[in-house]
Amino acid sequence: MMTMQPPSHRSAHPPRALFLWTLCLLAAVVAWDLGGQDVPLARLFGSDTGFPMRDHWFFVQVLHEGGRRLGWLLVLLLALGVWWPQGVLRRLDAGERLQMALSALLALAAVSIGKNLSTTSCPWDLAEFGGVARYASHWALGVIDGGGGRCFPAGHASAGFAFVGGYFALRHKAPIAARWWLAGAVLAGLALGGAQQVRGAHFMSHTLWTGWLCWTVGWLCDLAASALRPRLAALSLANDPPQAAS
Repeated sequence: MMTMQPPSHRSAHPPRALFLWTLCLLAAVVAWDLGGQDVPLARLFGSDTGFPMRDHWFFVQVLHEGGRRLGWLLVLLLALGVWWPQGVLRRLDAGERLQMALSALLALAAVSIGKNLSTTSCPWDLAEFGGVARYASHWALGVIDGGGGRCFPAGHASAGFAFVGGYFALRHKAPIAARWWLAGAVLAGLALGGAQQVRGAHFMSHTLWTGWLCWTVGWLCDLAASALRPRLAALSLANDPPQAAS
């Protein structure tokens, strides 16, 4: 008599390559911080009178407001796709589709929580750029710089970066689509973060840390999904009614 085993969809252990990628990305972001290039880069777009492009219609209406609305629309479509999949989502099972939606929402939540706890102010708040605050590194935890704070990491860039978690859900059954999805999310995050850089709303490090944080949240969601999926499959098999003998 043959005993049915739960299907093994993927290993519960993370591929070493993903762990190394996460460490390498972290090292790159830390290297940017150590290089101290935030303020020099901001000076390319602002002066003691402020940032000339701060209220430009293209950066405000298209890349800021439009990008934010488009990001939330995509979150809604991913949530609906759990039950009514379209396009590449049809290649995934319900658990993988749920992983895509949840990883985006959790990434957005992680960035939002970080911003609300941060005392770091935006470039346009600094005295060097026409504001009243003094520059303080986001590593100076608890230091009040005299500005409004709540500017680290970059919330707007998360409207693009939050979707990198979709790469992990897609990579097993649709590897080509996964790479395109990852590239699109990264480019969107950099474009949205770059727009805020030009406006004086964020330093480059804010955008880079948002990208790393969203990647890490997506990876952790994939680890959790990989660990839970075999257990859920085994539970489902255990609860299936016995088949009648033919």
